[in-house]
Amino acid sequence: MPVTEDKTEYDVSSLAQTDLGLVVQQLTQAEGDAQAEVFSEILDEAEPGTIAILLESLPLDARYERWQQVEFGERATVLSLMRAAPRMEILKRMPSEEVDLLFAQLSPEDLIDWSDSLPDSFTDRALAQMGERQRQRFELYNQYSENEIGRYTDHQMLVLSVKASVAQAQRFFRRIDLDCSDNLFLVDDQDKYLGCVRRYEVFKHAPEEPLTSLMTEETRAIAADTSLLDAAEAIEHSREIELPVVDDEGELIGRITLRTAMDLVREHYESQLMATAGMDESDDLFAPIIKGARRRAIWLGINLLTAFLASATIGLFAHVLSQVVALAILMPIVASMGGIAGSQSLTLMIRGMALGQVSAGNLFSLMKNELGIGIVNGLLWALVIGAISGWWFAEAKIGMVIACAILINMAVAAFAGVLVPMILQRMNQDAALSGSVILTTVTDVVGFFTFLGLASILYL
Repeated sequence: MPVTEDKTEYDVSSLAQTDLGLVVQQLTQAEGDAQAEVFSEILDEAEPGTIAILLESLPLDARYERWQQVEFGERATVLSLMRAAPRMEILKRMPSEEVDLLFAQLSPEDLIDWSDSLPDSFTDRALAQMGERQRQRFELYNQYSENEIGRYTDHQMLVLSVKASVAQAQRFFRRIDLDCSDNLFLVDDQDKYLGCVRRYEVFKHAPEEPLTSLMTEETRAIAADTSLLDAAEAIEHSREIELPVVDDEGELIGRITLRTAMDLVREHYESQLMATAGMDESDDLFAPIIKGARRRAIWLGINLLTAFLASATIGLFAHVLSQVVALAILMPIVASMGGIAGSQSLTLMIRGMALGQVSAGNLFSLMKNELGIGIVNGLLWALVIGAISGWWFAEAKIGMVIACAILINMAVAAFAGVLVPMILQRMNQDAALSGSVILTTVTDVVGFFTFLGLASILYL
C-alpha cells in the first residue's frame, strides 16, 4: 500500500499522541524504500522503547534492514528494550566487528539482563570488551539467580556517608536527576546501609546541619536474595517509590524502584500467560519457522498423550457407542462444560496463589466454596442440557444420562481446579504451565467415563 509523503509526516510528527497500533500498521504496510522513509521519520520522534516495539513487529529480513537505520549510539538501548529472541536474531545477523563495538557500549547491568538469554560465547565476548572494574561488578550481580532481586537492582542511586551534611545532600538533589528518586541513602564507612533521608526534609533544614539528624530508619531494606515478586510486593505495600537492597552483610548494593516493580509484575503475568501454551514471554513474533515449530512441538506432544488417554477412555465403551449414535454427538458437550468450569476455578486459584491469598488454612473453605458453585451451576445446566437433549433425540433416557454426567463432571472440575494447582505448587511445579493440561485431562476422562458408563448401565 503506497504511503504519501504528507500522510507520513503527519503521523510521525504526532507520534506521542498517535495510537501505536496505527504507527505499526503504517510501517508494516509500506515496503522497500517507502518503509525506509517511514521508519526514518519515526526515528526522529520515537523513544527507544517505541523503536524496539516497531522492530519486533517486522518480519526478520525487513527488521534487520530497518535496524541498520538506527543510530549506532542508540542501538544498545533499543536492544535492551527488546525481547530476548528478537534481540538475538539481530545480533546473529550483525557483522562480528559491529557486535564487539555494540558490546563495548554495554554496562554490567545491561549485560546481566542480556546474559539471561545470551549464549555463553556472546556473554564472554561482551565481558572481553569491559574493563576489570566492570567485570567485577558483573560478577557481583551475577552471583544472584534469575529469581533474586539482587541480580536486577538499580545501581544508580543517591548515596552519602552518614558523616555528610545537609548542604552536601542539597547539592546532590540539585545536580543529579534520577528516575523515582525521592530518598538519599546513608551508609557507614563499610558501605552498610543505615537509613535514608527524604528529599523534602533536606530542603527544609539549614545546610550546616548533619544528615543524621534527618535520617529515618522506617524505610525497609530488602535482602538481595528476596524473590522478584516478593520484592515487587514489598515496595507496593510500602507506599515508597524506591527501597534499598542490601546483601547478607547489610551492605547497600542498589535499590528497587516502583517502576521496576511494575515491570517485574507485568513480566511475571505475561510469562504465566505464555506458559499456558507452553511458550516463553521472550518468544519472537516472527521466529524462524523451524525454531518456532521445534519449541511448540514439545507442548503438542504432551497434549497428544493426554488426548490418547481420553480416547482410551472412550474406547472402553465402543460397544455402547456403536448402538447409540446420539452419545457420540453429545460427548463434546460434557467435556466442554467440565473444561470451562474447571478453568474458571483454576484461574481463580492461580491468581490467589500469585497474590499470596491461598494457604493451607483457607484451602478447605475455598474448596468447599468452589465445589458448591460447581454443584449449583452443574444442576442448572444439567437440567437445561438434559431437557434439550431429551427433546432433540426424543428419548428421556439420553437426557437423564447427559444431565447426570454434566452435574458430576462440573463438580469434579471445580474440585480439581482448586486441588491441582496446590498439588503442583507442593511439587515445585508451575501451575500456570501444566495446570490446564492436567485439568483438561481430568475433566475429559471423568466426563467421558461418567457419560458413557451411565449410558452402558441404561442401554446395555
